[in-house]
Amino acid sequence: MTKLTQRVAMALCALLFATGLAAAQSKPKVSIAVGGAGCLCYLPTVLAKQLGEYDKAGVEVELINFKGGSQALQAVIGGSADVVSGYYDHCVNLAAKGQSLVAFVVYDRFPGMVLAVSPESKDIKSIKDLAGKAVGVSAPGSSTDFFLKYLLAKNGLDPASASVVGIGLDATAVAAMEHGKVNAAVMLDPAATLLQNKFKDLKTLSDTRTQKDTLDVFGGEYPGGSLYTRADWIAKNEATVQKLTNAILGTLKWIHSHSPEEIMAKMPEDLVGPDKALYLAALKNTMPMYSTTGRMDPKGAQAVLAVFSQSVPEIAKANIDLSKTYTNRFVEAGAKGM
Repeated sequence: MTKLTQRVAMALCALLFATGLAAAQSKPKVSIAVGGAGCLCYLPTVLAKQLGEYDKAGVEVELINFKGGSQALQAVIGGSADVVSGYYDHCVNLAAKGQSLVAFVVYDRFPGMVLAVSPESKDIKSIKDLAGKAVGVSAPGSSTDFFLKYLLAKNGLDPASASVVGIGLDATAVAAMEHGKVNAAVMLDPAATLLQNKFKDLKTLSDTRTQKDTLDVFGGEYPGGSLYTRADWIAKNEATVQKLTNAILGTLKWIHSHSPEEIMAKMPEDLVGPDKALYLAALKNTMPMYSTTGRMDPKGAQAVLAVFSQSVPEIAKANIDLSKTYTNRFVEAGAKGM
């Protein structure tokens, strides 16, 4: 072999090695559909990106913002996004329709939903008064809609007795309530706190931002926000799912070791908005709902099924295997590595 041939061979080997190394170091790309990034219920998903936790875990994440959880869900079912950052109850609802969606890390241990009455609707004193009224939800078919139907059924009403109106989760929801476009609405923070600050006598019919209120409504803890996706996607991308889980676990750990002020400082300016005092107040109201472990409590999953079984007849008849709607194995593996 001539010296020139040797040099060419060595150069080729070096190129192949560098290419292989670059491939090994390249991060998997994942798109996460968020059911309303401005909602504090989804804060851990956004904060993970702000803190660099996804990068640290070895995954490149694109967050795609939607007006509500049902739209984020459709993005994943339709294949335009990989993972949903949304409420676990969609996994139970879709299981009744034969679609397999699995939650793999839970970041909200309470749902954080507030059913409030519009300041313009003085005649509404209780949930029973909502029959025949227009009630705002983030989007029809979203978790806020399911929550409303459950409360109606629990109070002896037909779940369809109120007219559902999609009003989003942020400024649009506040405007709809403020101007009486809906008689009541299921809201989340920061919108709920904003409205409470504007109207000190705001009538609240149900509030699940704290453990006490959640227990009063559901009889137990009720998992809210989680990362979930199709079971077949998890099967093909287990290493990536583990990385996403590790990123959320790292973020939850950071949340519980920092003050609301420090958390707010890390969030994007456009999500915090111009009124920082309001955002901070809303964040303080929301802090109790963030999970400390990322685990799904089997009793919580059972509570979700019980809620849906009361208000959605198809789910009551479906004989759902809850163990197929969530998994804790990625959380357990991630906890060992922390």
